[in-house]
This record gives sequence, structure tokens and C-alpha cells, in this order.
Amino acid sequence: MANNKAGKERTKVFGRGSHECLLCGRKQGIVRRYNIFFCRQCFREWAPKMGFKKLN
Repeated sequence: MANNKAGKERTKVFGRGSHECLLCGRKQGIVRRYNIFFCRQCFREWAPKMGFKKLN
């Protein structure tokens, strides 16, 4: 019997590469606190619009 998974990609279930940015799809540098799931670059752009304030 042949392997049914031949040629198919597995999706990562846990670890650093399992989550991706909701805006750009990047998998590195994800802000997961408060279930935001933005990469840090998108978070810096969208944080003021979401109500976050820079403190210094």
C-alpha cells in the first residue's frame, strides 16, 4: 500500500512557525499577546489605530 501523504505538505501544529501574521502572512516576529497575531512590523504600523500608546 502506498503512502497517501506523498507530495502533500504538512501544516505545522505547534512551535514558532505555526502562526502567521493576519495582515502580511509573515511567520517570524509574531506578537501573540492578547491574541493579536500581527508580525512586529505590522504591529508597529497598526498599534496607534488599535489604541496602544508608546511610553518611551
